[in-house]
Amino acid sequence: MQFFGSSEISPSPPVPTASGNNAHMMYVFNRNGVCLLYREWNRPLRTLDSNQDHKLMFGLLFSLKSLTAKMDPSSSVEKGNLGVPQLPGQGCSFHSFRTNTYKLSFMESPSGIKIILVTHPKASDLRESLKYIYNLYVEYVVKNPLYTPGTPIKSELFNTTLDQYVRGLG
Repeated sequence: MQFFGSSEISPSPPVPTASGNNAHMMYVFNRNGVCLLYREWNRPLRTLDSNQDHKLMFGLLFSLKSLTAKMDPSSSVEKGNLGVPQLPGQGCSFHSFRTNTYKLSFMESPSGIKIILVTHPKASDLRESLKYIYNLYVEYVVKNPLYTPGTPIKSELFNTTLDQYVRGLG
């Protein structure tokens, strides 16, 4: 089965940089803002409880998507419903932003699954890596007959494969 133009889960896409494991944390949200998965690898400081953290991240993404859609100079027609996911290549889309301490990369699938990866600020474009992670999600979570949509992801196989892949990210 093909998702986002790739035909198989392996081989992995090329690593973004060559400087080691730079991934800090990852979120997976469904279209309703429910955090299905939260993983952290290099997060030395925790300032919020997990529920507040998830709400803040989802709100940030919703606001950034809204801003980019409203600022789109290429379309003079009505912008449509801001909560509806767009197909790849459709309209103005938000992919990442960088601060002096981290880079946030974002991908939304046509089904409304949102994947956020927070990395070192010098990480390169991670769109292909996010597509690969989404393909892992489809293979190990969506296709699992024991998984109930909308519930937190508890698949050990998915988590193990994800951890191995993210450790390889530069």
